[in-house]
Amino acid sequence: QVQLVESGGGSAQAGGSLRLSCVASGMIPSITAMEWYRQAPGKERELVAGITDISRTNYGTMHYADFVRGRFTISRDNAKNTVYLQMNSLKPEDTAVYYCRAIYRPVDKPLEAWGQGTMVIVSS
Repeated sequence: QVQLVESGGGSAQAGGSLRLSCVASGMIPSITAMEWYRQAPGKERELVAGITDISRTNYGTMHYADFVRGRFTISRDNAKNTVYLQMNSLKPEDTAVYYCRAIYRPVDKPLEAWGQGTMVIVSS
């Protein structure tokens, strides 16, 4: 199994920055993708950014939702088993609970793991 723990949420002013972290433990080598989702009050959970095609020799390919492209940056540190989401130029509409998700393949069937979420509040 894979376990995920997010941190770094908090409050920020519009235009400010926050950096979220997601530390993975467990079956790390089987992870093939790491993603950040968010869920605002009363709304569906949505994909924010992700790194796919992760392997021992491949950093992976980064993807972004249109509403964060150019403002948010996803990255990962293999040595620390950590994925980051650097959030710049924050807007009040970025207010949400942010979740980390991992897709991993211990054998052949893909499985997923979710973190507990970290709250981000952006005030105008």
